[in-house]
Amino acid sequence: MPKLSVELTALDVKRLTHPGGKRNVLFSVGGVPGLHLQLTPKDGRSWVLRARVGAARRDIGLGGYPAVTLAQARDKAREARDKIERGIDPIEERKAAKATLAAAQRRGLTFADAMGKFLSTKLEGFENPKHRQQWRNTLETYAKPDLGPMLVQDITVQDVLRVLEPIWLTKTETAKRLRGRIEAVLSWATVAGHREGDNPARWAGNLKELLPAPAKVAKETNQPALQIDDAPQWFKALRGREGFGARALEFLALTASRSQEVRGAVWDEIDLDSALWIVPAARMKMDREHRVPLSAQAVTLLRKLPRMAGNPLVFPAPRGGELSDMTLSATMTRMHKAEVEAGRDGFIDRASKRPAVPHGLRSTFRGWVAERTNYPGDMAEVALAHRISNAVEASYRRGDMVEKRRRMMADWQGYLAGVEGSSIVVRIG
Repeated sequence: MPKLSVELTALDVKRLTHPGGKRNVLFSVGGVPGLHLQLTPKDGRSWVLRARVGAARRDIGLGGYPAVTLAQARDKAREARDKIERGIDPIEERKAAKATLAAAQRRGLTFADAMGKFLSTKLEGFENPKHRQQWRNTLETYAKPDLGPMLVQDITVQDVLRVLEPIWLTKTETAKRLRGRIEAVLSWATVAGHREGDNPARWAGNLKELLPAPAKVAKETNQPALQIDDAPQWFKALRGREGFGARALEFLALTASRSQEVRGAVWDEIDLDSALWIVPAARMKMDREHRVPLSAQAVTLLRKLPRMAGNPLVFPAPRGGELSDMTLSATMTRMHKAEVEAGRDGFIDRASKRPAVPHGLRSTFRGWVAERTNYPGDMAEVALAHRISNAVEASYRRGDMVEKRRRMMADWQGYLAGVEGSSIVVRIG
């Protein structure tokens, strides 16, 4: 093996060539004892420090040439020899550092990735597809925007509070379930070795000290409702807006349905010729099939909607999935702000003075039935898919009930559209 005892310059190093053969060759470059440039038969070049560490001879790699210059290689060689003199094996030290880094990277899981891994396992245990959808939608809508990019090991109590506080008073039941689901994801991450320490989403002895008990704020959780007298003006403003979010909100108002039922609607559930929408039990809050008679305006709205190839959703999001609950809420928020900017009061709840939200439209419909019509209250409860007494429900789930409700929903459409005289209805039979 060629040996050079003199201290080579950078130009000398550059001019070194492999003498031939199939083996790697080491050239001593001087300056630091044991420092070599290693050449492969295919002209690969790297720095090697040959030194004795304890009883063993070590070839310590110092990086490739020319990425590591001659001067840098000599500095690295001196540093390695200094460690050897202090009883440190540079190779073993490097292995330990790599192992530590690898362990840290395994723990370096984002909440979004942890959520995906957790749900892929957790949701298989749910027989009801509605429950699977609720778990995923709640985390996607409320937790993922803030916590998604964060590493699970970095999430603190304050981060969880930032997600929960905006909806703790207005959507208490949702917020309570969301907290439990965040806790479940973080518990999985802890057991899987991606984080350590207490769970920041834990309730007892933790968030319980920072948030009011759900039972105490339950009376404050009624969703802000659009005032009955404001409904025609609001509906007119809504119909002037474009996009699937506005159309979904319009359909929600016309059918007095829940946001999740509208956002998850698929074309197979709807018979346009019969003007009937049948929501399967799996997608209903009460786990019972719900038949919704569609008014003429609702049918017209649906017929005008474009259909996305390969997508069964009636109101798809721009990227193909379901619209988020926030999309509908944001539409109402923008409508309220537009009214305020025009110098008017906006669309606010009569009692709380808070801006109306999509779910509050069901209260508006219920109030209209009670205060402006002679339709039976039980009929309105069936239209809202509320749980009522078994005897009444058995009676009102007959086929003729759908037709009676059809007339009620047609009158509700007329009221929203501002049809003269539709605010007082006397037809109930």
